[in-house]
Amino acid sequence: MSVVVISLLDLLILLVLAHFVCDFVLQSDRMAREKTPGLDDTLNWRWWLGAHASTHGLAVALITGIPLLGLAEMFVHAIIDWLKVRLRFSLATDQCLHLFCKLIWVGLIACL
Repeated sequence: MSVVVISLLDLLILLVLAHFVCDFVLQSDRMAREKTPGLDDTLNWRWWLGAHASTHGLAVALITGIPLLGLAEMFVHAIIDWLKVRLRFSLATDQCLHLFCKLIWVGLIACL
């Protein structure tokens, strides 16, 4: 088994790229709309939000190799997206909060 060692900056870049893929490529227009309470026409909004947040959690777990960090990402991402709707965050605020989480994950990994 080989071990790949990357810098913390490389890790941050990978996490940010994965975030944008999950948020803007893998998230369909339907998912973006229906994860909002009150706009859910087909499935309950919780299912849509859970599915979306799960893609982020999976990406973080795969990139870092730390499943618990992926689980944390899934929950935090869902909470931020839910708060975005409830508190009417702008897209910029939403994205800044998500990217701040990536900095926290890299900081935690640096402490290991």
